Amino acid sequence: MKRITFLSLAMVFSIFAHANLIVDKSGVDEKDYVYDMHQCENLAGGVKKETRSRGAVGGALKGAAVGAAGNAIAGGSGSQGAKTGAAVGGAVGVVGGSRDRRANQAAYESEQHTVMRNCMTNRGYTVLN
Repeated sequence: MKRITFLSLAMVFSIFAHANLIVDKSGVDEKDYVYDMHQCENLAGGVKKETRSRGAVGGALKGAAVGAAGNAIAGGSGSQGAKTGAAVGGAVGVVGGSRDRRANQAAYESEQHTVMRNCMTNRGYTVLN
């Protein structure tokens, strides 16, 4: 019973993993297709997800440095410029970090799709997208 449940869950997850891959299955043995799809999914699972992104802390530090330098050059207090720069840099870092995470996720999904498409094509399937 546990084995059937595990296999059912594996099939559900595999459907979601390649839901956006359209393969022409005319003249294809279903067992071979399922086996090849599973193998290609395993290969696509090897794609590394980019985790670097700008954050509020990094933005605040950079903003503080730029703000202090700019204010000191203008003849003002370096510490006041650092405070203002840190606040602006932190806000920019939050927005930039969110944008970076979305871009990283899109690149990750695109790379997985490319690996799946190439793998299935190299195994002789006609991939339509």
